[in-house]
Amino acid sequence: MILAAALALLVQGKTDSLAARVKQLADSYLVAYFERHPDEATLDGVANGPHDRLPDNSPAALARWQQREDAWLAQLKGINPGKLAGRPEAISYGIMRDAIEGSIATRVCRFELWSVAHTGGGWLATITSLATLQGVGSDEARRQTLARWHAVPAYIETETANHREGLRRGYSAPRHNVEIALQELDTLLATPTEQSPLYDPARRDSTPEFRAELTRILEMDIMPAMRRYREFLANEYLGRARTSIGVSDNPHGSDCYLASIRATIGLPLTPDSIHKLGEATVEELEDSMQAIAVRSFGTSDVSRVLQHLRVDSAYTFHTRDEMLAAARDALQRAREAIPRWFGRLPRAPVVVEPYPAFRERQSVGEWNPPAEDGSRPGIYYLSTYDPRHKSRADLEPLSFHETIPGHHLQGTIALERGDTIPAIARYFWSPGMGEGWAEYAEQLADEMGLYSSDTTRLGMLADITLSATLLVVDTGIHWFGWTRAQSIDYIREHTRVPLLRAEVGVDRYPVWPAQGLAYGIGRLEIRRLRAFAERRLRGKFDIRAFHDHVLENGAVPLPLLRDNIERWVAASR
Repeated sequence: MILAAALALLVQGKTDSLAARVKQLADSYLVAYFERHPDEATLDGVANGPHDRLPDNSPAALARWQQREDAWLAQLKGINPGKLAGRPEAISYGIMRDAIEGSIATRVCRFELWSVAHTGGGWLATITSLATLQGVGSDEARRQTLARWHAVPAYIETETANHREGLRRGYSAPRHNVEIALQELDTLLATPTEQSPLYDPARRDSTPEFRAELTRILEMDIMPAMRRYREFLANEYLGRARTSIGVSDNPHGSDCYLASIRATIGLPLTPDSIHKLGEATVEELEDSMQAIAVRSFGTSDVSRVLQHLRVDSAYTFHTRDEMLAAARDALQRAREAIPRWFGRLPRAPVVVEPYPAFRERQSVGEWNPPAEDGSRPGIYYLSTYDPRHKSRADLEPLSFHETIPGHHLQGTIALERGDTIPAIARYFWSPGMGEGWAEYAEQLADEMGLYSSDTTRLGMLADITLSATLLVVDTGIHWFGWTRAQSIDYIREHTRVPLLRAEVGVDRYPVWPAQGLAYGIGRLEIRRLRAFAERRLRGKFDIRAFHDHVLENGAVPLPLLRDNIERWVAASR
């Protein structure tokens, strides 16, 4: 007995030592990651993050970072994560290894050489997003803002040098995406300083000296740098940009796409299998839409009903304020309903705001997380551009996707768990789980009784169908050589979304390979795990407990989510 107890203590001691080693690795990696990606620290609401600088994408900085990634991965490979099963450090290990392996795999893409993008990793999207979330209101916050804005010209110059080198090596963005970037630059350059999105920190701070200095930096430093970049795109880049939209036409493009799939969803799926899965899912969802069309509209012609909902003024909005009010009403219904479906609830509020005019044509909606220190709420940005062409059927599912029970609920719960989960789990966000949860949430909202009519329920199914079409379109673009027109036609044929909404998606994924797969694959995996838990637990299944276990460790990689749910089910039987 004494010997057995001694051996148990020895094993426990080794496990504790291993756990401490993993915690130290993950914590040091997290600090270094935000030093490398200070923009993400701000966008993720990190309280003490580096908010006074911008990413350094120079070749030297990138090489140093890759050396550190290689060293971290070597250390992780020397650890047996099975010995940490059930402990928080197993989550840290899984998230860190997935992130580093995904980053290493996608090095072949050389994104830094061709990220001329209005979304994803493009510098213009980065600094305009930062402008809306940059902290103000104190001397230190103002100092950080001015330091970051001082760094913008050098940031742009580095991007220009990278893109020029990309052209030399045969890497380029699709021509249409370059044209979009030029349009956005022209709009921004023509906007008076005090109306510019880059002036937003000054609009949120009443200090005269701060406003004057920010104005000076914008007018004397940033705007000239942006004009130089605009001229570079127009005179050097546009004519040499590729006319095809698939990444497969860049050097090593097919390898890039396979690596991007791995980094995005983490599951061993091929482009062919994803394409076929998408086609089958679209067909299944069309059958569900047909049932509602017959019941509520007296016809089995789903396309005709969807077209009617999107062009008939009885089903569209009339004003921007009307759109915002409808989104806020949907959010309020969700707030009231979530205690019956979740045991753990978010404390931070979320507000609905219109996109700045600069961005609303190229976006539909997005959520920005609340600040960890409570200095800002979660923000649901909604495009209110041309409300007469925005269907009421589409707004409710979008709102539930972005807020509650979607992104805001998931992301805020993770952020507010504090030290009960590893720090890396609060901040890191795996697309398959993150976007998959938001798609699952649209469908869950139907179970929760949140949709106001069969019209909006049909809109929900159409929106989920849109995500299913992305499984077909994303693989079509990057693996099967689909054109922009072919991709838009496929989406509209099966969803009847307005042309602009189809274009927004199709123009996003050429510069963000595989990101479009996260929604549909993630939703299907979460629903599969729920069906698994219901089947195994039967009368013991509790939907609130299931949701809490799905969300308890943040937006973890899908394989890690699968392991966690299977372990919970086994322990609950």
